[in-house]
Amino acid sequence: MYSTGADPLSENSGIGGQVLVPMRFVWPYGGRQVFLTGSFTRWLELPMAPVEGCPTVFQTVYRLTPGYHQYKFYVDGEWRHDEQQPFVSGNYGIVNTILLAREPEAIPPLLSQEISGTRMNMDVDNDAFQRVVTLSDGTLQEVPRISEADIEVSRHRISVFLSTHTAYELLPESGKVIALDVNLPVKQAFHILYEQGIPVAPLWDFYEGQFVGVLSAVDFILILRELGNHGSNLTEEELETHTISAWKEGKVQLRQVDAHSRSFQRRRLVHAGPFDSLKDVALKILQNEVSMVPIIHSSSQDGSFPQLLHLASLSGILKCICRHFRHSSSSLPILQQPISAIPLGTWVPRIGESNKRRLAMLRPNASLSDALTLLVQDQVSSIPIVNDDDSLLDVYSRSDITALAKDKAYAQIHLDEMSIHQALQLGQDANSPYGFFSGQRCQMCLRTDPLQKVMERLANPGVRRLIIVEAGSKRVEGIISLSDVFRFLLR
Repeated sequence: MYSTGADPLSENSGIGGQVLVPMRFVWPYGGRQVFLTGSFTRWLELPMAPVEGCPTVFQTVYRLTPGYHQYKFYVDGEWRHDEQQPFVSGNYGIVNTILLAREPEAIPPLLSQEISGTRMNMDVDNDAFQRVVTLSDGTLQEVPRISEADIEVSRHRISVFLSTHTAYELLPESGKVIALDVNLPVKQAFHILYEQGIPVAPLWDFYEGQFVGVLSAVDFILILRELGNHGSNLTEEELETHTISAWKEGKVQLRQVDAHSRSFQRRRLVHAGPFDSLKDVALKILQNEVSMVPIIHSSSQDGSFPQLLHLASLSGILKCICRHFRHSSSSLPILQQPISAIPLGTWVPRIGESNKRRLAMLRPNASLSDALTLLVQDQVSSIPIVNDDDSLLDVYSRSDITALAKDKAYAQIHLDEMSIHQALQLGQDANSPYGFFSGQRCQMCLRTDPLQKVMERLANPGVRRLIIVEAGSKRVEGIISLSDVFRFLLR
């Protein structure tokens, strides 16, 4: 039943003299007919009107009593909820939630918002409106809502900073950068990656006098899987005679390395110069889906070889952002928002959700082959390892594959027979005071942690993602990667 012809702003009067708070509800995702329904309308549908000059945005204003409310939308005959707003699974399906924490001292003008393009201020009373975060124990936590305008202000200031600073600022005062000769045997190359504790290294071709690519842990994964697909066990002799160059040539011809029949095409080396902006470097990493970009200084005028200065990563760029805004965090309103209140990361779907990206997790007794397949097919850099209650035990990452170079383990193992537990044990220091599943390798955070805290943790060298866990039980709730943060900030 539709409730039509009613003016919720005038008819929804207070009961017993209680002050009501005018709230603006917005559906910004288009449609022909949109209705609002909620606990405050006794779940009757109220028509929403398109915004003048912006036909894809529908709005209505309703006076609410302070307290907790649920609502959702009826769009062109289908029940919908706004995935960018807090939501829970309730008696009426998946619904959005709001909490009016207090009565306002004065009711502000209702229709004074200015619309610019497709963006608008959707809050009638910014101070009274609160986000609701549902915790694992079912309790509700109030979180001050951040407006779309504040989000855009934060993004703009970060974009300006990244555009006006260069990759030169990423260069450390001292350190080393490792490059591999393209004619080096694969076996020796991955032993170097393992011994140096690095996940990727640029490749140098002496005859061409230039850097021609990179060798990463993904290459080792593909080598292991390809040889396994042909039914041959990986032997020391095969790797001894298989050079990086030969592997790269064979990789170009490879047409079916996973269930998606994905073919690998030869592409030019993605690199940056020392005076490229930090924003350009970050976008190169994101757009090319690589973990690092070599910073190369080319000086062709004097005929010298190009110089490899540094390997730029999102972690280093994020560290620059955190350092620059550390004492002026108030200029970035978004930093104090909890990660659960903003569209960031990959989360375990709630009950009834089917449109969320799957969060890959595995048990410790799963085979190494299963883990490598997920890393390639899902195009993720790590997989949480959990127990039967989905509580975090450890993490298996792409870079962990180089542990098979230790003591020539690759010559004795079968991917289908080795468990993740056993694979991770290969990388454990025998003299380490910490046992397997000690959690020392796991970088975790809570859904209530502010974005600033998450960014500072991700800015640490070697940290590429944080596992979101439930306080106490360590049940996995989601995962946030460096690329997630930058895609959100640079959107």
